[in-house]
Amino acid sequence: MNFALMVARLRIPGRLVTSSLAAASAVLFILCANPAAQAASVQPLEIATKSGVRVFLVEMATTEEEKTQGLMYRKELPDGKGMLFDFSPEQQISMWMKNTYIPLDMIFIRADGRILRIAENTEPLSTKIISSGGLARGVLEVIAGTAQKYGIQPGDRVAHPLFNKR
Repeated sequence: MNFALMVARLRIPGRLVTSSLAAASAVLFILCANPAAQAASVQPLEIATKSGVRVFLVEMATTEEEKTQGLMYRKELPDGKGMLFDFSPEQQISMWMKNTYIPLDMIFIRADGRILRIAENTEPLSTKIISSGGLARGVLEVIAGTAQKYGIQPGDRVAHPLFNKR
């Protein structure tokens, strides 16, 4: 929905919102109340495991703001959904779970699309540093238990435009 149409439909206790400041405040409130609305884009990502190919729909975290926010403050993350962080160029990556209410599996992925490391069942709200353990290009965050459920392991191949095919 475009901004003008959204503003035209906004009402605050029975009256139409007409001022730009009130409209902007209302839109900001809606976005803050629904963090999923902030996603820049949602794209498919495939992981080829020994037991088959698993497809996920991932929100992209490419800007510094998106990477800083990540999945913080969310109360749920459905199976088959996730967030892919772009840390180009390939580098040592450190993450944490501060302000993240749901346990996650963090899948660290090299530039060639191979899984480097998986940090399973990370502790919600923890400030403990979770390291990639080597050079990685991206991190896929999915609901805890996903790696075990689907047999995802280091060395498995991830297919997504973010990663080179070597």
